Amino acid sequence: MKRLSKALIAAVAIGSVALVAGCSDEGDPVSFDGPSAKAPAAGQSGGGAQDSNGGTAANEASAKTLMPTGPKASFTTQNTLDDGTKIGVTTLEGAKSGFTGKVWVWAPKQYFDPQYANSGFPVLIALPGGNGYPKNYWMGTDLKLQSSISKWSKEGKSLPFIVVMPVLNPDAKYYYDGSDIPGQPKMGTWMSEDVPDFVKANFRTFKSRDGWAFMGSSSGAFVGLKSVLQHPDKFKAVIASGPDTVPDSPLWGSHTKEKAANNPEKLAKALSTSPAGKDKDVCLAFQIGTKERGMNNLKHFIRNYGKGPVKTRLQIIQGGEHNAKTYVKGMEDGTIQWISEHMQAPIPTP
Repeated sequence: MKRLSKALIAAVAIGSVALVAGCSDEGDPVSFDGPSAKAPAAGQSGGGAQDSNGGTAANEASAKTLMPTGPKASFTTQNTLDDGTKIGVTTLEGAKSGFTGKVWVWAPKQYFDPQYANSGFPVLIALPGGNGYPKNYWMGTDLKLQSSISKWSKEGKSLPFIVVMPVLNPDAKYYYDGSDIPGQPKMGTWMSEDVPDFVKANFRTFKSRDGWAFMGSSSGAFVGLKSVLQHPDKFKAVIASGPDTVPDSPLWGSHTKEKAANNPEKLAKALSTSPAGKDKDVCLAFQIGTKERGMNNLKHFIRNYGKGPVKTRLQIIQGGEHNAKTYVKGMEDGTIQWISEHMQAPIPTP
């Protein structure tokens, strides 16, 4: 599916790049510093209103939130939304993978609201289809991912996610399965270690995996799905749209053991036999259009591996094709609400 979709994905990506090129403040410095967290007022143990359990909202936020750890990255504006929020971009030198690549980020308006100064925000790592190089097409505004999240969060359908959009591959020649293929750039470490570390360094996030999810289309859906199943201790959920469920990079060669360790079907099978529990469940939200291939494969995956801690949901998009715009529609029709209900929401402090 990854191979056949490149032309369609490329068309979407070109539209995004063309749109972004016209941004009047593109290249200007941009900061994602939020409001400063304040110490509790005199006479208040937590600085907030009492909750139903006798504690305080500030105490809860403090216990669950990881404040930015630094070092702070330098961002420039890539695009500006109608509500004034910015999509920024920076170059990340991956300390653990050794790979250097672009990362685009967006924070919702709520992130800058003083009532959330003490709270972390959930993170959605959004991955493109195709080769995802040199651009991650979710950084454009034509697909309306960020503006839709703003709209959905106001409607109560979605959490106000921080959206992080790393480059998916190190070049446009090969697809690397988001994995540490022996002898190749360590794209698995980049995606599951360096990118989250970068987000923690620059944003208020949550300490637990309940604040971390992936989303992606086609090849990016495979990487998101694989990453959650490989690291259920780090990530809670994924929106996997039109995904392959087995690795297919031509670079694996004779590395069959390593390839198997990056196979979502094998990972899900192993995880599905372990005990379920609130701290162990992963939420796999699949999406597929009725005009694309792969429906039977996804139903087979859900039927065989959607057990125990592996929680699944399938959004069938009527008239949908194998493209990003179809998948945003599916998110609105129920997918984004389902994963939001299983993740940690920001905690306001009155």
